[in-house]
Amino acid sequence: MAQLISERRDIDFVLYEQLGIEAIAGTEKYNDLNRKVFDMIVTEARNFAIKEILPTYAEGDREGVHLVDGRVKVPECFRRPYKLFAEGEWIAMTEDPEIGGQGLPHVIKQAAYDYLVGANFAFTAFAILGHGTGKMIEIFGTGKQKDLFLEKVYSGIWAGTMLLTEPEAGSDVGALTTTAVKNDDGTYSITGSKIFITCGDHDITENIIHPVLARVEGAPRGSKGISIFLVPKYWVNDDGSLGEFNDIVCTGVEEKMGIHGSPTCSLSLGSKGKCRGLLLGEENKGLAIMFHMMNEARLGVGAQGYLHGSAAYLYAVNYARERLQGRDIARGKDPDAPQVPIIRHPDVRRMLLRMKALVDGMRSFTFYVAYCFDRQECAADQTEKDYWQGLIELLTPVVKSYCSDRGLEVCDQALNVFGGYGYTREYPVEQLLRDCKIATIYEGTNGIQAMDLLGRKLGMKKGAVFMSFLTEIQKTIAEAGKISGLEKWAEA
Repeated sequence: MAQLISERRDIDFVLYEQLGIEAIAGTEKYNDLNRKVFDMIVTEARNFAIKEILPTYAEGDREGVHLVDGRVKVPECFRRPYKLFAEGEWIAMTEDPEIGGQGLPHVIKQAAYDYLVGANFAFTAFAILGHGTGKMIEIFGTGKQKDLFLEKVYSGIWAGTMLLTEPEAGSDVGALTTTAVKNDDGTYSITGSKIFITCGDHDITENIIHPVLARVEGAPRGSKGISIFLVPKYWVNDDGSLGEFNDIVCTGVEEKMGIHGSPTCSLSLGSKGKCRGLLLGEENKGLAIMFHMMNEARLGVGAQGYLHGSAAYLYAVNYARERLQGRDIARGKDPDAPQVPIIRHPDVRRMLLRMKALVDGMRSFTFYVAYCFDRQECAADQTEKDYWQGLIELLTPVVKSYCSDRGLEVCDQALNVFGGYGYTREYPVEQLLRDCKIATIYEGTNGIQAMDLLGRKLGMKKGAVFMSFLTEIQKTIAEAGKISGLEKWAEA
């Protein structure tokens, strides 16, 4: 049977043979888990993704989203799978069960998301953004804010977003002009405009909780004067019920190259003076808080790029096995030689081998960083926690940029394997190529990631974090040297 989205044997190899994740099942945090549970979760994610989500990929792209009377309508085919996605508790897989999570390791979530996200990112984005919003509330919110919002966003009843970008404040987020004025009741009146907001408005959930960057009156200029606010689409009353519309209006939906099923919105906040928000954390600390969500999003975007490449590679290799064209190179001048599958042609094999190598490398990379989160959470002391946190911070811009660049390359090569057919809608690779491109751009372009790596990450703790990374590489090489057949490569 042809594999779809991601190769299960390769996932298992990284989990158990490369990373040896069964070791964390013996830790205090995960002592009630084992490989049988891990396998069951990944299998269920694969079955759900192929049966319910993958059929929405082409249909959602062709139907797209529509702005009707100031409200965004999502593709109809998204509604049933989203309901099942939320009911299946796929949104907050790593969070504490007491607040709506499943308490699973991050690396198992990544393995499950290989299928769930790989089937249709435009669909799963609605849930992913909700988790990012919830995580900020969990870490920085007041007790009341957690009571009002946390379970609803982690369960998928309500959605979330990330409102940073403005017309004159893209990568230079410190130039934003959205304002916040404190009211007598402790809320803030929000006024401003935001653009390029993924899932900024839709009708797939009853409410959307918008984390909004804004500047309080009198705050310093630049990034040091930015605060962050929780701004619901519909105000949430103290008893948790929905109140009045909160003066957040979608003024436009972008016509994009790809991810047509995901609404990319322009939003006007407080045009009638009736938009209210709740301060999250402290005033002027908004950018630091938002970076918790942005770093999660950057790792997710890297995985997004890799997963588009993974799906494209599998479509290409399956097609190459079936498509008959030309004769075997050894009998190229024999008019009686039969046609052969194009996978027999050297140049096609060259493309497929590179695609396979890139996909396997990206899978190992994204899973390794997810496992760093698990190692941090299972650490015995603060020194060990700081060690793994340093590696996560160092590798985040690399995962984002490398996997989005190489994922796009794999999609491009997959289209070349299909030839002219790949350029048509008859096959899915043209959509994968279109959809993948955005991963190199949003959550900070890959040029911004390079600046982050060079300007901030390499010098962390006077270079000690980077040296720790080199130590981890040396450990891996040493382990490889113990495997028969790899000795000479470990010594090179």
